[in-house]
Amino acid sequence: MRLDKFLKVSRLIKRRTIANEACDAGRVLINGKPAKASASVKVNDIIEIGFGSKAVKVQVLDVQETTKKDEAKELYKYV
Repeated sequence: MRLDKFLKVSRLIKRRTIANEACDAGRVLINGKPAKASASVKVNDIIEIGFGSKAVKVQVLDVQETTKKDEAKELYKYV
């Protein structure tokens, strides 16, 4: 699955266009390397997102095309 779509489906970022812009600005890392929006996300990848002065680091537990709002937190865990 594409990185920008995973960020939206997992609700780490609310909109796909915002996720796309964050990737283009270099604020999203997969396994410690800057990632484009089209990068592939796999189970056990570590995604780090820079939000201003704070960074969020999560591990991918599952990859799904769609999910319900209350099940979105099951796709990742905080590291």
